[in-house]
Amino acid sequence: MQNIKTPKKLIEVALPLDDINEACVYEKMPGIGAHPRGIHLWWARRPLAAARAILFAQMVNDPGYERSMGRGVNKERAKIERERLFQLIRGLVKWENTNDQNILAQAREEIRKSWQETCELNKAHPDAATLFDPTRVPAFHDPFGGGGALPLEAQRLGLDSNSSDLNPVAVMINKAMIEIPPKFANKEPIGPIQKGSSLGRTIQFTGNQGLAEDIRRYGVWLIDEALKTVASFYPVIELPAQYGGGKAPVIAWLWTRTVKSPNPAFSHVEVPLVSNYIISNKAGKEAYIHPVISGAAYTFEVREGKPPNGTENGTKSGPRGANFLCLMSGSPISADYIRDEGKAGRIGTRLLAIVAEGGRRRVYLSPTEEHEFVAKSARPTWKPEVPFFQQALGFRVGNYGISNWADLFTSRQLVGLGTISELVGKAKEKVRADASSVGWPDGNGLADGGSGAIAYGEALAVYLAFALDRCADFSNTCTRWVPGNQKVMNLFGKQTVSMTWDFPEANIFLETVGGYVPAAKYVADCVETLPWNVSSGHASQADAANNSITQGKVVSTDPPYYDNIGYSDLSDFFYVWLRQPLRGIFPDLFATMAVPKDDELVATPARHGGKEKAEAFFLDGMTKAMHRLAEQAHVAFPTTIYYAFKQSETTDLGTGNTGWETFLEAVIRAGFAITGTWPLRSEQEFRMRGLGANALASSIVLVCSKRDVTAESISRRDFLRELKSDLAESVELMIGGADGISPVAPVDLAQAVIGPGMAIFSKYSAVLEADGSPMTVHTALTLINRMLTEGVDEFDSNTQFCLAWFDEFGWDAGEFGKADVLARAKGTGVEGLKESGVVSAFGGKVRLLKPADYPRDWDPATDNRTPVWEALHQLIRALRSDGEAVAGGLLAGMPQRAEPIRNLAYRLYTLCERKGWAEEARAYNELISSWTGIEVASHEKGHFGSQSKLDI
Repeated sequence: MQNIKTPKKLIEVALPLDDINEACVYEKMPGIGAHPRGIHLWWARRPLAAARAILFAQMVNDPGYERSMGRGVNKERAKIERERLFQLIRGLVKWENTNDQNILAQAREEIRKSWQETCELNKAHPDAATLFDPTRVPAFHDPFGGGGALPLEAQRLGLDSNSSDLNPVAVMINKAMIEIPPKFANKEPIGPIQKGSSLGRTIQFTGNQGLAEDIRRYGVWLIDEALKTVASFYPVIELPAQYGGGKAPVIAWLWTRTVKSPNPAFSHVEVPLVSNYIISNKAGKEAYIHPVISGAAYTFEVREGKPPNGTENGTKSGPRGANFLCLMSGSPISADYIRDEGKAGRIGTRLLAIVAEGGRRRVYLSPTEEHEFVAKSARPTWKPEVPFFQQALGFRVGNYGISNWADLFTSRQLVGLGTISELVGKAKEKVRADASSVGWPDGNGLADGGSGAIAYGEALAVYLAFALDRCADFSNTCTRWVPGNQKVMNLFGKQTVSMTWDFPEANIFLETVGGYVPAAKYVADCVETLPWNVSSGHASQADAANNSITQGKVVSTDPPYYDNIGYSDLSDFFYVWLRQPLRGIFPDLFATMAVPKDDELVATPARHGGKEKAEAFFLDGMTKAMHRLAEQAHVAFPTTIYYAFKQSETTDLGTGNTGWETFLEAVIRAGFAITGTWPLRSEQEFRMRGLGANALASSIVLVCSKRDVTAESISRRDFLRELKSDLAESVELMIGGADGISPVAPVDLAQAVIGPGMAIFSKYSAVLEADGSPMTVHTALTLINRMLTEGVDEFDSNTQFCLAWFDEFGWDAGEFGKADVLARAKGTGVEGLKESGVVSAFGGKVRLLKPADYPRDWDPATDNRTPVWEALHQLIRALRSDGEAVAGGLLAGMPQRAEPIRNLAYRLYTLCERKGWAEEARAYNELISSWTGIEVASHEKGHFGSQSKLDI
């Protein structure tokens, strides 16, 4: 192919990372209101702010001058223009601007301008008519559509958006987000208005408001219809006189699982497995369950007031695991016993308490035989008896005899959910009839691209089925009752199916947490947040390793993370409920009884015959998928790929583990060169947390371009030489920042440095070891991370000794002989180190001084032999004991050491984090976090002496 001129994109040069991360964190906060993610649950979604910013920067040309193409502007003008683009990104990522048409129009215009510039540069290309049409920006494709964040933001930025996924649930989510809403934008709602509603047909509905309103209206209609047949299974309860008397609706029934007592004297008694007897611990409204034993029987009473000690432990015998005590005898009930009972089908349930609506407050009542009898008398006519994979990632319930999805529900839950499922189909027909009655043409169904009455009925069925899925998430036997806010918590608070021993059963026909109408209204609220005056969207089922949808499109994707989440196994929970009402609408998508799993790119050891085979499967499949992207993605744009980290992936060898290394291996084998990495945060805490907690950036974005087919190989020696020269400059930029770019946070440095390091590694066809074999990704990552902690040749000889000694011994003492050999190798000596004030040597032992050991009366202006190591730890001592002002006073006496001090702090933080030295890491993190304040204090104090560069 003729040479193509591809201007550097903004993402390949700079990003306002702090602003993007701040927006991501805000977006994850509770209480921000409806969000597109609420349309249907999916796991590990990327924040919309990140997706929007990354895609924008991926498509907009950097303003810098590029001599080879004769484009761009000089350094000063580029800096100004880049800041203008940064300002646009800062506005673009703010949550309140998500649908701001003015800002979105500006962003779309910048994308269009950059595309037209690229087309002009390539107008002489023989395929310019197809590859570089200036009137049409290339379409977008995400081959791992998942939760739909990236396709949605591509559509919001004005691109024709395509999403594909092997998983039918993911495909449906993407249809509901990018494909269906534009078909029915600006339509008036047609559903029956509720009695007493203030919404009349005179109100003007714009955007997705009409669609959303119909989701609400038909959701209410559906529940009214359901109550005609199942109301008897959801009885009201008589309130005691102290609560005003009369009948009250039940919000939830609280249940406990039971097993026969292992004590022979009570082997006929089904004893409770209660993890917590407390119902409410809200101050002034405390309530708890008190077991009352009478002979060989027991009952439960609900009492108000402060619960006695031990109530929060229920009948558990320890803080963790399935270990309990027999309520009747106190005999231990082991986890093995409970598992055996479960597998034999002998785990039962017993009603613990009833939560009712008592006017302005919730009322907690003792259980009644009538309510327990009614619940257990329900008999579903259909249930999702679909087996699940017992060894699936994140599954914890198979050990207790639960083997198919129907086992996760009570009989009453199955009746309620099954009734709603059946009525979704009837609602579809009613919507079609109602639309026809107001003049809509029938048209085709959704699967055939329709947008008339038939398609609208099917569209409403999709969203009503999504509300059913949300309801099922809150209405199963693995949910939890939370005493703090007295409400039901859903099953998928995390990506596991875990056992709960006592659980709430929400009244799904009541307008409360877990109810169907609130679920439908929430889905509707979230639909309203979707963009509507946008380009077309299309979602389809396709295997990323074999699809051809990518051809000529811009690609940004969020693939599976090795073995982190078993998407297909988890999503079966939703699929079995979606399949019943939606199979007639999308027969191809719902042709199978369960979600396809064999080709899913997740390294599940139990499915693939062990860890090694699972790794090989993942590497082969991901390499094929990445190869499709490298070969088919539009040549004018880099490809961006998200990878989610977890804390365990940072080790003493650096940032890497089997999953990360295997993923990188696949990307590079596929023909990509990695040109950049950007660490993104989406958690609510920026502070460094204890080592072992997930303190890393939530994900890393790889910026990739197709590797030159003429790329040569390089020797290990030459690779190390290039790494040493180029990486030092990149690390300096990351630590110090430049041109409005904030420095990379210490905790993210190990991730960020992978970009420039792997850019060197991946641009060659191979890096050859001494024996001629190609260097592995694992080895390359180790060398890159070693460069980061060793600091190349940046520091004075005494500091280099301290770095190496600290790496091996920390603050502990080591043998004098070892210290002497190391000191000589670094060009210094033990006596010189003592004179410099960084070590103590006695009794044949040498150790580094801790920050607290350094003298308080030290003055850098009069110390003629100050290693960077000493200067750093003196600043830490001063900061911890006296604050930023005093530390700044010390820095004022050695301004030429400022940058080396900060660089050393970054490197030491990274080293400590990898070794799990939490307290040591905290000291360096505190200094870096306070650096701006220290520098301000140093300027106020006034710098001592010359600003000339120190020879280190």
